[in-house]
Amino acid sequence: MPAKIRLQRHGKKGLGLFHIVVADGRAPRDGKLIERIGTYNPNTNPATIDINSDKALTWLQNGAQPTDTCRAILSYKGVLYRQHLQGGVAKGAFTQEEADKRFEKWTNEKQGKIDAKRGTLASSYVAEAKKRMEAEQARKEAVSQKVAEKTSALAAEAEAAVAAAPVAEVTEEAAAAEATAENEAPAAE
Repeated sequence: MPAKIRLQRHGKKGLGLFHIVVADGRAPRDGKLIERIGTYNPNTNPATIDINSDKALTWLQNGAQPTDTCRAILSYKGVLYRQHLQGGVAKGAFTQEEADKRFEKWTNEKQGKIDAKRGTLASSYVAEAKKRMEAEQARKEAVSQKVAEKTSALAAEAEAAVAAAPVAEVTEEAAAAEATAENEAPAAE
């Protein structure tokens, strides 16, 4: 069975991290491996891929077959394009310098696209956070307005109740009787 370039799962449930490995095709997914050539973290946006492209290219030239996911990863990182260019050099279609220039141009374009995506994601995150803050501020203002209306209504009711209540006149005799009752109560104890 030929060697395969595939993913080996690590990490916890729901947050998988993967090693990109070269393994025998008969070995289990997380079993024995021949060589580890990189890592892949799909939990970030864009996904974080760290791969030793020279080792991957060597394995591809020696006949290792990548799985579908690894083929996409190798294509994304330019390893398959380098293999294609090396084939052109071997056939004499162009020189190694020309192949290096083409690969450098492709790498710069790819990095520009990745940076543009990161910038777009960052700006959209900032805009979304600003939008959430404005919505929260509007909700706070609406609640404070309702509270102000209720307190003003309660204050108006209290003033109306005070105005409607008859004012009791306190006579001097009633005040003197209250004062004597208060003085006598402690003496009884």
